[in-house]
Amino acid sequence: MFALCDCNNFFVSCERVFRPDLEGRPVVVLSGNDGCVVSRSNEAKALGIKMGTPLYLIKQLVEREGVVCFSSNFSLYGDLSDRVMSIIRQHTSRFEQYSIDECFFSVDHVPAKGQKAYCEQLVRDIRRGVGIPVSIGIASSKTLAKVASKYAKKYPGYHGVCEIRTDEQRVKALSAFEIGDVWGIGRRAKAKLTAAGISTALQFAERSSVFARNMLNKPGLLTWQELRGQDVIDITELPMKQSITTSRTFATAITEQPLLEEQIANFCAHCARQLRTQKSVAQQLLVYAHTSPFRTDQVQHYLSELVMLPVATSNSQELISYALAAFRRAYRQGVLYKKAGVVLLKIIPEEAVVPDLFDVKDRDRDKRLQRVLDHIDDRHGKRSVIFGSQMTSEKTVYKTEHKSPLYTTDLRDIITIHAN
Repeated sequence: MFALCDCNNFFVSCERVFRPDLEGRPVVVLSGNDGCVVSRSNEAKALGIKMGTPLYLIKQLVEREGVVCFSSNFSLYGDLSDRVMSIIRQHTSRFEQYSIDECFFSVDHVPAKGQKAYCEQLVRDIRRGVGIPVSIGIASSKTLAKVASKYAKKYPGYHGVCEIRTDEQRVKALSAFEIGDVWGIGRRAKAKLTAAGISTALQFAERSSVFARNMLNKPGLLTWQELRGQDVIDITELPMKQSITTSRTFATAITEQPLLEEQIANFCAHCARQLRTQKSVAQQLLVYAHTSPFRTDQVQHYLSELVMLPVATSNSQELISYALAAFRRAYRQGVLYKKAGVVLLKIIPEEAVVPDLFDVKDRDRDKRLQRVLDHIDDRHGKRSVIFGSQMTSEKTVYKTEHKSPLYTTDLRDIITIHAN
């Protein structure tokens, strides 16, 4: 049996850990530049605030209902995520983290009758140890476990844990579960299934395997099998991303070359880490920056440089070097750039790299060094070690008017307790 642990309203829950006064109040966390809602408390959901809603559209609602807004604080969220995952790792021999707030783990070491109680205790341990509320779903497949976790989150009577163990429980759960909410069913797949008269997960599971494959190809067949209780999806074998992008819109347009290069370097480092996480390398790199298309009173410029890498790589230092060289070739002094980004393209598995006879780099040494740097970041927090081109300037280029302190990752923000 598999268990899926999902942190409830994770970003909001992280903010509440150090602000217990916000329990029961509507809270939202915003995207970069305080643009859109990316996490909502249950109270905010009850007010009708939708995911992805721009802040400016709900400004009156926020003020009227006293909604508390936070800028994204990913250093805090990443650290608390690591703490949650470390507790779960102590309870299982098989663990697979799926995202910052979700992980799968095995409960087969616990007798079947005691698995629910075991996971209920784990929910309490995580809440007591980290302060994050979580929901756990138990089932014979990962997709069913995700379905169960949704019910555990929705209905308090489950005490944080829902299990789908019998076929009767499976049928009942899937009959009330919308097809678009099933793991692996995206927007296009949902549209196809809806057109075919399928609105629930059960309706899809009860169709034939031929229908599932013809409608949604192999991924759809795997989802169909999972909904029928067969464990066939290995998250470590899910298709790797074919392109990786990191980009940002700046709060205020900037023209200073050193500041723009700093952003490009940071984007590259972030993309490279994602490459290494999925054990892949990139053969091409695209760096771009452009002015605001809405400011017709300003000089317009779209900077776009594609780099063909001589040897496919995931090394941060190498990718940063190529990106900055490309940026410098196309940068125009005096232009006010509003957005910039880096895109890694033609991604392949790292074992598929073909060595270049004329390559002068010591790639074995570079890989060892990169592993050490990643280990330091994993142990001591992101950006514990950075390259000189990533040095953070004093000028803020992103809008973060509502950012909370770095309670767990910066000594200057550690909470001070005064005892009388």
